[in-house]
Amino acid sequence: MSDLSSSIEIDGRKIGPGEPPYIIAELSANHGGSLTRALAIIEGAAAAGVDAVKFQAYTPESMTIATDKPGFVIEGDNPWKGRQLYDLYAEAATPYDWFPDLYAHARKLGITPFTTPFGADAIPMLEELDNPVYKIASFEAVDAELIKACTRTGKPLLISTGMCSKEDIGRSLDAVRAQGGDQVAIFRCNSGYPANLDEANLLAMPDMAESFAVPVGYSDHTIGHAAAIAACALGANMIEKHVIDTIDPPTPDSSFSMLLDDFGDFVGLCHQAYRARGQVLYGPFENERGSLSFRRSLYAVTDIAAGAEIRPQDIRSVRPGFGLHPRHLDEIIGRKTAVAVERGDPITWDIFG
Repeated sequence: MSDLSSSIEIDGRKIGPGEPPYIIAELSANHGGSLTRALAIIEGAAAAGVDAVKFQAYTPESMTIATDKPGFVIEGDNPWKGRQLYDLYAEAATPYDWFPDLYAHARKLGITPFTTPFGADAIPMLEELDNPVYKIASFEAVDAELIKACTRTGKPLLISTGMCSKEDIGRSLDAVRAQGGDQVAIFRCNSGYPANLDEANLLAMPDMAESFAVPVGYSDHTIGHAAAIAACALGANMIEKHVIDTIDPPTPDSSFSMLLDDFGDFVGLCHQAYRARGQVLYGPFENERGSLSFRRSLYAVTDIAAGAEIRPQDIRSVRPGFGLHPRHLDEIIGRKTAVAVERGDPITWDIFG
């Protein structure tokens, strides 16, 4: 049984601790049934600076069966309420004969294409396209056979963990190990559509990294920028976000997707949050050194004769910072000077001879 790696590599890009966040634009159903629209979204994502674009590979038959029986029609607080699962997947599916064009277009634009297969039947087609990494969706994170089938390709594996308990995540990783895989990363995710910001629970990410010793990312279904940027500040190694060109006409996923017009700022802010994360270090830092002279230090605030005993009213902690550190104040009171000191002179050890 293999050990899992603390970093992975996708298309020559290292992903893990100390590396900038790997930004993934999720196309999902946002093509709205148009290959032309799908290619345009890929172009917009590449222009925004993403590392990769992700697709979904399934057919309605591979996902469910066509029936109106209970459970097969969506209920509750859901953007797809009232839809039959089969019809929804038929509308949202990316046709398999599009995939060569989608992959070629992404590669031409310098970004990495890859796919979430929702069944093992899609893997041969993806292998023909030299798919560089596989993604397991949150709903399939409990499907050990699909995880094993993807792992057997020898490619890295990304697993979203929405709805998963810690035990579920452990079992998913065990399925990877069972096939000898070691290149795997996991995503903190909330599988609400859209997700509630109050349930993002980003503090789970450091615990996931410590518990499972693999790269940890964040798959973001919230509205806006905030959760993903906070995730980068907390150490996310990857960020995934649904992207769309326009919400009119709508798609099955448009209600929780980010417009391309906002995606460039989004990518930039994620990278800024990573830069701001920094390291566990304490100052002063290089660009603070010029400010040291404006810190408080000990100065004479009266004229002090040579041989005089320094009184509390003779010195104060003031700016600038060319005198002794304020921590020496109690040591200085009561000492006699060897030279005369004028008001406004810094107090240094030299004045005591």
